Amino acid sequence: MSQAPVLVACALWGAMEAGCHSGELRPEPPSLAGTWRLESADKLLPDGTRAPDYGARPDGRLMIDGEGRYVLVIFQAERPNFASPDKAHGTDAELRAAALGVSCHHGTVQADPAAGTLTFLIEDASFPNWRGQKQVRIYELEGDVLSYRVPPRPDGSVPVSVWRRER
Repeated sequence: MSQAPVLVACALWGAMEAGCHSGELRPEPPSLAGTWRLESADKLLPDGTRAPDYGARPDGRLMIDGEGRYVLVIFQAERPNFASPDKAHGTDAELRAAALGVSCHHGTVQADPAAGTLTFLIEDASFPNWRGQKQVRIYELEGDVLSYRVPPRPDGSVPVSVWRRER
């Protein structure tokens, strides 16, 4: 007697077990792959109020590929131009405003829909202290709107970023 039918049945049973729970198909978590445009970059203050974190009109993009590799950039729109056309000749005030008016990092990101968390494995960042860090954020995804909260800063404020998927 051939064992092929038994092997096929076992393989099908294993595949069903991997993809089913109580006879129901497990839905795939929604994909974050794509290009996202920044809608807001605010901070929640310890007193419960909300304030802009990168000015009144921040700009930014979050790009995530199908493998979870990402690049994130946020710019404060009100950053002043340098007096010199060469950034190496910027004044201390110009360099400070430029450094504090941008947040950039790249690496890989993983979503855990059950826990409601995004985990950023940061390879490099505009703030060098973040290099090699793993940062976890609480997130919500509603249709094409992604929002997440960064852990509280030393001053107690909590940055909140809201992104809309571009089509």
